[in-house]
Amino acid sequence: MQNAPRIELHPISQRVQAHVDGTLIADSTNTLELRERGYPPRHYFPREDVRMDLLSVSETTTYCPFKGHTVYFSLGERQDIAWSYEQPIAGIEAIAGRGAFYKELHE
Repeated sequence: MQNAPRIELHPISQRVQAHVDGTLIADSTNTLELRERGYPPRHYFPREDVRMDLLSVSETTTYCPFKGHTVYFSLGERQDIAWSYEQPIAGIEAIAGRGAFYKELHE
């Protein structure tokens, strides 16, 4: 029996939204749900479905050996509420430039 892949991407056509303090930040029927072993599923929104005009690039950066370098975004005083992999590693290029939010921000 083969081990399941560490990361799986699933296209989601149902409407998914992300709100921060009552403000709609993302609204899409074209997200990619990333499922990674040991972590909750995350929806990656196309940039055009995210209110990028409300977000600013954070100073925070991280590196994931399974996804690549991460850029974070803030909304006013709310730091690092979203992130993106601008150049993800091979195999998950589909998430390039898409924005993800913490699950507790979804409604």
